[in-house]
Amino acid sequence: MKKQLFAAAIAALACVSAQADTIAKVKSAGAITMGVRDSSGALSYTLGDGKYAGFHYEICQRIIGNLEKAVGKKVEVKFQSVTSQNRIPLVQNGTVDIECGSTTNNAARQKDVAFVVTTYVEEVRIATKVASGITSIAQLTGKNVATTTGTTSVQLLRKHERANGVNFNEVFGKDHADSFLLLDSGRADAFVMDGSILAGNIANAKNPADFRIVGEVLAVEPIAIMIRKDDPAFKKLADDTVRDLVKSGEMNKLWDKWFLQPIPPKNVKIGLALSESTKAAWANLNDKPAEDYAKK
Repeated sequence: MKKQLFAAAIAALACVSAQADTIAKVKSAGAITMGVRDSSGALSYTLGDGKYAGFHYEICQRIIGNLEKAVGKKVEVKFQSVTSQNRIPLVQNGTVDIECGSTTNNAARQKDVAFVVTTYVEEVRIATKVASGITSIAQLTGKNVATTTGTTSVQLLRKHERANGVNFNEVFGKDHADSFLLLDSGRADAFVMDGSILAGNIANAKNPADFRIVGEVLAVEPIAIMIRKDDPAFKKLADDTVRDLVKSGEMNKLWDKWFLQPIPPKNVKIGLALSESTKAAWANLNDKPAEDYAKK
């Protein structure tokens, strides 16, 4: 019996080990599964009919291009729409090989998954309707504040020094589009989220001029592409891809393409300038968690 249990344990460990070797897995299967978001602003979003686009989506396509060189053949790219709630489990259990959305790299998540070097540094802000007159955290008392289930945004709002004594009601959307709909429909008075996601949803609203991003910056967070933990070969390939994009100047071109030029499907312009925080991250590429940024 002990021998059987030992054999089962060894088999389980071998399975986990094989699962963590993404390059070998992709070479064997001839396919890779990319985790994508339906409404994460210009970072990752759906075009409909199973097609996706965005800044992180395109960076992941470059990573996959180098992966194909490593395995010596063209691979099929499968798409798996993920949410804030299921993205980490789906990477952990091998369903998703690389998650190309809008995930904050923090210390807690690093216990479960790994992150490619930071490609985007986000400012968490608040979106409101212009007609509401809300322009600061202090005005949220008694209001309904929307955020997306599984994200860190409301916790950041509650911890902000200017939120002392401010009591608001939390309402949750299942994804970012749903959270913005809560604001648009009047079921929420504010939507707290990453600035790029707020800007992207506003740009795609029926009447973008009805909304604005207001208030204090709640936090500065590194956003990165997520992969499985303990897979050094794939992490190096992905990290090196990002480094090459930065070094060649291609990363700046991708930013211009997705944040400063009209993007499909509606040919709207997000209009989000490259921040000093993101420039600094590119100048010193690393996978440090959000807690390191908070120390500054």
